Amino acid sequence: MNVKENLLIAQRWFDAFNEQDLEKLLLLYSDTAQHYSPKLKIRQPDTNGYVTGKAALRAWWRDAFERLPSLKYTPTTLTADDQRVFMEYKRYVHNEPEMLVAEVLDITDGLIVASRVYHG
Repeated sequence: MNVKENLLIAQRWFDAFNEQDLEKLLLLYSDTAQHYSPKLKIRQPDTNGYVTGKAALRAWWRDAFERLPSLKYTPTTLTADDQRVFMEYKRYVHNEPEMLVAEVLDITDGLIVASRVYHG
């Protein structure tokens, strides 16, 4: 993949999240993708913050979309190379303070194989 294609994957990622389109989002990930989030670590301590595979990703994001129907992300910075995208974005949820988030997407053969979220 090249930088332009990886940036396009990142834009599709934002579109899917903001539409809360779970299937569209999952199409961007490999079947064995691993995801890390500090929110996962808090909400599901037994995971130590990690989920692996589309079934686990589906369950995690379905729960998030159901709990947070107003969830929206606005990208502020996208930086890519031929293997990953570094994203900074603002997280908006009705009646919650805005949150600045950073996330890294590792991409192989046009699919996200790993993602890591960073925030306070």
